[in-house]
Amino acid sequence: MSNEIEKAYELAREQYAKHGIDTDQVLEQLDKIKISVHCWQGDDVRGFLFQDQDLSGGISVTGSHPGAARTAGELRQDLEQAFSMIPGRHKVNLHAIYADTDEKPDLDEIMPHHYEPWVEWAKEQGLGLDFNPTCFSHEKSKEGFTLSHPDASIRQFWIDHCKASRRIGAYFGEQLGQTCVTNIWIPDGYKDTPVDRMAPRKRLMESLNEVFAEPIDPAFNVDAVESKLFGLGSEAYVVGSHEFYMGYAIKNQKLTCLDSGHFHPTETISGKLSSLALFTSGLLLHVSRPMRWDSDHVVVMDDELLEIARELVRHRLLDVTHIGLDFFDGSINRVAAWVIGTRSTIKALLRAMLEPVETLKQAELEGDYTTRLALTEEFKSYPFGAVWDYYCLKTGVPVRETWLEQAKDYEQNVLLPRWNSSLS
Repeated sequence: MSNEIEKAYELAREQYAKHGIDTDQVLEQLDKIKISVHCWQGDDVRGFLFQDQDLSGGISVTGSHPGAARTAGELRQDLEQAFSMIPGRHKVNLHAIYADTDEKPDLDEIMPHHYEPWVEWAKEQGLGLDFNPTCFSHEKSKEGFTLSHPDASIRQFWIDHCKASRRIGAYFGEQLGQTCVTNIWIPDGYKDTPVDRMAPRKRLMESLNEVFAEPIDPAFNVDAVESKLFGLGSEAYVVGSHEFYMGYAIKNQKLTCLDSGHFHPTETISGKLSSLALFTSGLLLHVSRPMRWDSDHVVVMDDELLEIARELVRHRLLDVTHIGLDFFDGSINRVAAWVIGTRSTIKALLRAMLEPVETLKQAELEGDYTTRLALTEEFKSYPFGAVWDYYCLKTGVPVRETWLEQAKDYEQNVLLPRWNSSLS
């Protein structure tokens, strides 16, 4: 099979070369891109600090496929299996509730040593780590407010939690030699229409100012803030809106996180990238698939994912954009979900990198819209799949759907026995 893949790649390379596209060079560039794979797909956002706490903050995971990780060790084992089927070297995105420690610190007491097993594992695997404070599923978030809470003592708890999270992110970056992105998302909002929209936002602004007051070397940690349109329990009003965080991030030189499921049902984030990139030092993406608004389905190579990839490639934004995934589906094999979503994201980037961008830009500049449309359409059927197959072969991961056999073997030998033991 390897000979067939190599032959197909040689033919594809010749076809792309006619348009000045060096596929070998493209694959070298692709290999440098790191996708931040979210740990919470593996255990349905339960974490290990407060496993008896109900999931809250407008977050819901559906499905009961057997084999969800019950411990940090099992979660790392599952991630290793997923990465063995994904080309490239990537990162893992942790939430604060995924501490791996015999201690039981509250969220305002977390420290780097509570995550040391993750750091040692990441070193062994050659992975980076990103981080997120967990401002949900906690006793002090049950009223629906955290950093904007009117009670100063509760607000201070969440401020201290976010401060601690930044220090942990810096520790990750220092230890692993890869910059950690620490992203803040809060569920704060009202179910019904508020009278005072500004006061909570003023409190949030002041809280963030205190959180970010401690200087941290950006070589180790960079900060991001993430907006949302609405959520379960905050249908009428969300404190951390897109406009709030966009303004805050630009003014305070933080990354703006764009989650593809956090906007209006017909609104996409791909069209926002070229605008925000002009005014920010970088971007963070949470790539999801909002089938019905923020439903967080497993990422597939659909039109919006391709448009996101094209915007990043066409405007040379890959070096200043951190790409993370954010979905959770408990109805299918959770390891397979990671593989499908991550491979789809990398494939979309590859497909965008195999387009004649400079030729298309020149045609557009000259007003030759016929050439622009014709080439855009013709390249949809160019053999990017042959280049993808070769990339998988070259990086030692399964080609095409053969990875599914490995995933199903893992399910039979690891996930199902794990599930059966939990029933006994």
